[in-house]
Amino acid sequence: MSKSDTKQPTLRPQFIERPDGERIAYIKTEGDKDLPGIVFLGGYMSDMTGSKATALEEFAVKNSQNFVRFDYMGHGQSSGKFTDGTIGRWTEDALAVIDDLTTGPQVLVGSSMGGWIMLNAAIKRPNRTKALVGIAAAPDFTEDLMWDKFSPKIKDTLLNDGVYYEPSEYGDESYAITLNLIEEGRKHLLLGSEQPIDCPVRLIQGVKDLDVPWEVAPQILESVRSKDVELTLVKNGDHRLSEPEDLARLCHIVSEISL
Repeated sequence: MSKSDTKQPTLRPQFIERPDGERIAYIKTEGDKDLPGIVFLGGYMSDMTGSKATALEEFAVKNSQNFVRFDYMGHGQSSGKFTDGTIGRWTEDALAVIDDLTTGPQVLVGSSMGGWIMLNAAIKRPNRTKALVGIAAAPDFTEDLMWDKFSPKIKDTLLNDGVYYEPSEYGDESYAITLNLIEEGRKHLLLGSEQPIDCPVRLIQGVKDLDVPWEVAPQILESVRSKDVELTLVKNGDHRLSEPEDLARLCHIVSEISL
């Protein structure tokens, strides 16, 4: 759910034109069409220039796999206002990327909020999803990690003003949390019931994650219908999981599940 890890230089993006006129920025690298592709889905207020996205891109190029990274509406180099975004809208952005830019089976790699979007996409595109890899995946965070933990004062601010600005530990910019994000997110809650996801799922979670408690990961494990689900707990891992050993672990897991 939190902002991205350290940003890296990026190539010039291309754009998908959405029906409402918004433009979704993406960078795609071509690989062997007979191998599963990889799509990276970033976190809340993050973008496609983070080290996990670029490490996966390097991995994909080395292994001749198609790879796509992109920015949701209101994020990074995409158009639109961040405060107009919702879980449903950002899921639709991800589906547009999968539908318009990829063919065949895809490994969806979701970081933080991207883990929620990843699960939503797998439910809506089961025949296009080869496997899922979640990094500090945060389904239901708008309810469980935001609304349920907000003080009465913060809830009043949201109800009266429609937006609350939460200080961020990851930079000077505050998190803009809208009432619409909270209310629309309730249409997409996953952890309270079994989800029709039958592909292999791999979850990576830092035990010292201060944004998404490690206990969320076993809830995801229990909620998906698939029998092929593995959870890797990283004892000293934080929310970003962007140290060199974390990136190596991520690429190794993606390799095992896709090649």
